[in-house]
Amino acid sequence: MNAHSSAIATAQVERHVHELTTRGFTIVRGALPPRMVRTLDKDLEQPFNNTPFGIGAFYGGTTKRFGRLLIRSPHARALVCHRLILSIVEQVLSPWCDRIQLNTTQAIAVHPGAPAQLPHRDQDMWRGPVGEIEYLVNVMWPLTPFTAENGATRVWPGSHGARALEAGADGPETIGEMAPGAALLFLGSTLHGAGANYSDMVRRGIVIGYSLGWLKPYENQWLAYPPEIARNFDPELAALVGYRQHRPNLGNFEGQCPSVLLGDYDGSPLGAIDALRPDQMAAADAFSAGGREAA
Repeated sequence: MNAHSSAIATAQVERHVHELTTRGFTIVRGALPPRMVRTLDKDLEQPFNNTPFGIGAFYGGTTKRFGRLLIRSPHARALVCHRLILSIVEQVLSPWCDRIQLNTTQAIAVHPGAPAQLPHRDQDMWRGPVGEIEYLVNVMWPLTPFTAENGATRVWPGSHGARALEAGADGPETIGEMAPGAALLFLGSTLHGAGANYSDMVRRGIVIGYSLGWLKPYENQWLAYPPEIARNFDPELAALVGYRQHRPNLGNFEGQCPSVLLGDYDGSPLGAIDALRPDQMAAADAFSAGGREAA
């Protein structure tokens, strides 16, 4: 990437980060070629057909959902590891974590007659402090055109951050009308929900979620992508799905980074290796040095 292209990319990241942090959402138009999205949609046709409708007022009896998209289509990686999207997410979440992680990959089909989904905030899956930090960023990718008629995602501008302490929706919503290839990013603290599908067409989309690396993810990534699957991922993708520690020592395997399972590990005993934050490492080193001097 030359200096001009780098400057454009930086400006794009900054613009979308500003919109995310001020409005609670942003839309990246033309993020992927529509042809690639159509191919991905084709790959998911059979899982959509085979998946039963959901059960419960939240998931909805007229909506289908399934995960593990990285083993269902080779094109899912282009969404998960989209460089612009990752740069935006990392900048938004980096104040509160060492690294981000993949929280979920979920395909969603809202069928004709589906009612509007309960407006909600995805950060409520965790019971942490509200209005102080951001826990995740979700990215909605349309597989079919998202329109007001077929149930496009609704978001409430300004409902994020400290406003998440307020229970309901205040003010009009924005309808995330998009063509395939675009992406809607919204904060975990932003009030949102699927719209009602008044059309005679199925509205299909994918949500890719990224959260702070020290949280328990919505989708159990190690079960979705066990080592025999993840060792076929490139290092960036493997790290996103959990095969990398988060300091201090979180998500370890026998005291080491779980990426050891993706190599030639033969099951032999392993020695634990510190994976500390700089402040913790400095404290441990100072304490150790003080002990030696006292001796």
